[in-house]
Amino acid sequence: MKKYLLAKPFYLVVRAVLGFLFVYAGAIKLADPGAFAQAIDGYGIVSWSMAKNIAYVLPVVEVVTGLGLVLDVRGALGGIVAQLLGFMVVLAYAVSQGLDVDCGCYGSHEPDGTWLSGLWGAIFRDVLMLGACGLIYWQRRAAGFAPRSLVRFFSFRK
Repeated sequence: MKKYLLAKPFYLVVRAVLGFLFVYAGAIKLADPGAFAQAIDGYGIVSWSMAKNIAYVLPVVEVVTGLGLVLDVRGALGGIVAQLLGFMVVLAYAVSQGLDVDCGCYGSHEPDGTWLSGLWGAIFRDVLMLGACGLIYWQRRAAGFAPRSLVRFFSFRK
């Protein structure tokens, strides 16, 4: 089993799936930043003007780090882990306060009435994605897969 987990194709698939989930989530939010700002405002953590700013900045960060992970750029995995931990803290806060808010994770395309809906479903998804990040980190350490630096990524030399 370890042999398959450390295979380069599996490493590529895990990175691509996780990266594209972030690209998709960011793109959905960028398509309707007003709705995302309302979702952020529902948590009551920041002011309305700050929610509007976050609604533009956070999706761009999601898209950039998602693409970075797909392309295996150094720092992208850490950026995704930081986002997931931040999302989980905000979601845990909402659960602890008994808030009935829209997660805002995937815009209005959020599945309703499924076991993945609601705040607990969002926390569960984030835990799964955090586990995928741990798997990628382990694959890099155990198999020696090294992400590329941005300088090396954009250089024309091999």
